[in-house]
This record gives sequence, structure tokens and C-alpha cells, in this order.
Amino acid sequence: MTLFPLFLKLARRRCLVVGAGTIAEGKIASLLDARARVRVVAPQATPTIAAWARNRRLMWIQRAFEPADLDRAFLVIAATSSVKVHRIVFREARHRGVLCNAVDEPTRCDFYYPAVFRRGDLQIAVSTSGRSPALAQRLRRELEAQFGPGIRSVARSPRTFPGRAVRAVDEPRSAPAAAASAGQPLRVQALCGECSESRIKNPEFRREGQRVREIRGSWRNQSVESVKSVVRKDKHP
Repeated sequence: MTLFPLFLKLARRRCLVVGAGTIAEGKIASLLDARARVRVVAPQATPTIAAWARNRRLMWIQRAFEPADLDRAFLVIAATSSVKVHRIVFREARHRGVLCNAVDEPTRCDFYYPAVFRRGDLQIAVSTSGRSPALAQRLRRELEAQFGPGIRSVARSPRTFPGRAVRAVDEPRSAPAAAASAGQPLRVQALCGECSESRIKNPEFRREGQRVREIRGSWRNQSVESVKSVVRKDKHP
């Protein structure tokens, strides 16, 4: 199945989380970062989630899930240890047209959480359609190692230097599957601006621009076979 990639604006939208354990905590944190209106339904919660509720960063309803909890929700995340609860949440969400993500159950997900790399305004999301989370995390770590903090200035450059053009680096092959089918080394794509020393006096910007260009060479060593080995380990841990 081909997924549709997008970045959502969740500010002031009601998002429901069923469950308040350690896994739910991470999901809730990302929703709070996006300024969503978070409601949590669970009999018990971790100390961190309970503290968020006391500080009014979210609403904690201290009981078991009820179908009416989905009313007016934009999306729901089921993060419990109960397959039965996840099945009920997914069924009721489908009935109401609410997007659902049931943790560790791809068949009960309308969307997946990608592995995300952030540097200021720059966000790069990596997804394997739920098939190999380990590979997605590996690629995220590779990106994190390649792009230093200085990439923030590159990401801001269209606003800082509105006359500059943005160009694509490396070959226009956006899908790892395309590289695998052709038997070629896996490569990464990046967007950056050419750094003109005569026009831009920011040394940090120049250093990061050079670092982005170096990625073309460093990723040539990431062969398709090395990627396949990660997928095999993910499927057969």
C-alpha cells in the first residue's frame, strides 16, 4: 500500500490518547509539542503524565475507554497493552471517521509514526510503512549524524536570503526501493542552497553548506545489501 506523506497542523485540535503508560507518554509528548488539545483516558498514568494533567497541559479522564470519548476527536492513539481495547478503539474510530493509530498493530492504523529527525524548522521523516521500524530508526540516526546544528541556518535561509534559489543535491531518486531495484547504492536526498561567500558572511552557514555537499560521497558506501540486512534483523529479531 502506498502511503500519503504529510505534516499535520494539530494546534487546538482535539486528540485522544487511550492509555497512559510509558509508550503513551512519548506519543503524548509529541502531541503537546504540536500544541494539540490532548485528552487522555486511562485508569492509571505515569508520574509524568499525571504531572502534565496537574499543570493543565492536558485533560486526564481517570477511567476505562468509552466510545463516547471519540466524539469531536480529530485523531486517536491507542497505546495500551490490551489487544481487545485496541480493537474496540479502532472499530469505534472507523465508525466515526476518526483517524486511529494502535501502537504495534499496523492493521489497526490509519497512519504511522515515522522516525523523525529535527533541526529547528527542518524536519525529515522516514517511514517504511510499518514494515521495518529498525531500518527507519537507522536512517534517522544516519541523518542526525550527517546534519549538525548549523543546518538550522540553512533551513532558515529562504527567509533570511529571499533571493536565493534552492536546488536538489544528488540524483533525483527519492525512494530506497528504486535504488534497490536498480542494484545501486542507497543514497539520500537533501535540499540546500548554494553558499555564496561573496553574498553570505555567515561562516556557520558556509560550513554546513559544505557538510551537506559531502553527504553525496558518504552515502555512496551505504549499499543495498547493508540495508537489506537491517530489514532481515527487524523481521527476525
